[in-house]
Amino acid sequence: MSADISSALIFVLIISWRCLTISKQELQINEEIRDKEVLVIDADGKKLGVMSPDDAMKTAFEQDLDLVKIAPQATPPVCRIMDYGKYCFEQTKREKEARKNQKVVAIKEIRMFSTIDTHDFETKVNQAVKFLQGGDKLKVSVRFRKRAIAHPQLGEELLERFKEAVSAVGTVDKPAKMEGRSLVMFVSPKSSK
Repeated sequence: MSADISSALIFVLIISWRCLTISKQELQINEEIRDKEVLVIDADGKKLGVMSPDDAMKTAFEQDLDLVKIAPQATPPVCRIMDYGKYCFEQTKREKEARKNQKVVAIKEIRMFSTIDTHDFETKVNQAVKFLQGGDKLKVSVRFRKRAIAHPQLGEELLERFKEAVSAVGTVDKPAKMEGRSLVMFVSPKSSK
């Protein structure tokens, strides 16, 4: 009898360690619950009432399930009878699915000079279209060399041409603004909805 209990305890410890390392939520299970009385909910979602943790554990072990404290802040704390290993597996599955569906938006930068040639400009526009179609935001900057800073209208005209060239796939978030020796504009992708 004591060998069965010790093997069950080891199994519970392994499951709880695995689940706690995977999930950030720290739930108390079985023997870890030290409250005087708890509100117990069975595996089907029915309230069994307020009882001592020992009685609740006996009920859980009769069904070959675990007693898990799901709401420690409530009075009395709420415990649920469930398969803890299965619960941990489903939690990790949900977390992986959420990470997979998460889209990280990067800000890509396109740099040009105020005296850019036509072909180079077209190449920059094609690259910007690829970035915008990929869902990334763009920072488009026109750098002024030496005395070209005296003619900021050239950079403004260049950015206006750029804005028109990518208007099919992107919209301007922030209009052109001088930052040091550069004229900077931010473009975000158009929503595909």
